[in-house]
Amino acid sequence: MQLAAVALAFVAGLSDLFSGSIPLFVKMKEEWERYIIGFAAGSVLGVFFFEMLGDIDATHTFMFVALGFFTFYLLSKFVMLHSCQHGECEQEHKAGWVTVLGMGSDNIIDGVGIAVGYAMSPFTGVLIAIAVVMHEIPQGISSGLILKRSGFKKKAIIGFAALQGLLYPIGAALAGFIPVVMHPAVLAFVAGDFLYIGASDLLPDAHEKFNWKVVMCVVLGALAFFLIEAFFKAA
Repeated sequence: MQLAAVALAFVAGLSDLFSGSIPLFVKMKEEWERYIIGFAAGSVLGVFFFEMLGDIDATHTFMFVALGFFTFYLLSKFVMLHSCQHGECEQEHKAGWVTVLGMGSDNIIDGVGIAVGYAMSPFTGVLIAIAVVMHEIPQGISSGLILKRSGFKKKAIIGFAALQGLLYPIGAALAGFIPVVMHPAVLAFVAGDFLYIGASDLLPDAHEKFNWKVVMCVVLGALAFFLIEAFFKAA
C-alpha cells in the first residue's frame, strides 16, 4: 500500500519535470496560460469540496483546515509560493533558485497528502494526485520562467524541475511514519493547503484580466472532479 502511494506520488512529480521544461521550448500565450490556471483552480477546489472534506473527521475539519490554509498563506509571503505572471517574475524573484526551492517546499506536503489520502481510500489518493498535477502545471511553468529569466541554463532548469518532482515521493515515503490515528488531521491540513492554493493563489492569477472563458475553465475544472466523484461513488 505504501509503495503504491509512493509510486503514485512519483508519477505526480513528473508533472514538475514536464511543466518546468515548457518555458524552454514553448512560448505560451498569456491567454492560454490563464485558461490553464483557471482549470487548475477549479480542479483543486473541486477536490477540496467534493472529496477531501468528505473524508475528514468532523473533529479535525475546521482547526486543521484553517491551520493548513494559514500555514501556506504565511509560507507564500516568506518564500513567494505562487504562480508568477510574466513580467512580475523578473521584478519580484531576485533569488532565482532559492525562490524555486521555496515554490517546491509544499511538494513534500502534497506528497504526504497523496499517501495519507491513498491510505484512507485509494480513490481519494488518486484524486489528490490528479489535483496536484493540475496545480503544479502552472506553478512549474512559473518556476521555469523564474530560472530562465535569472540566467540559468537549460540543464540547470531541467535539474531543478526534476528535484521539485522528487519531493513528492519523498513526502509520500515520510507519510509512512505518521500514525494512522493522525491521518484525518493530516488530510485536513493538506485540504487547507488546497483551499489556499485554489482560492488565494490560482484564482487571482487566472482573473488578472476578466475573461468569461477563464470563468468557464474554472467551472469546468470543478465540474470535472464533481462528475468523477459522482461516477465512482455510484459505481
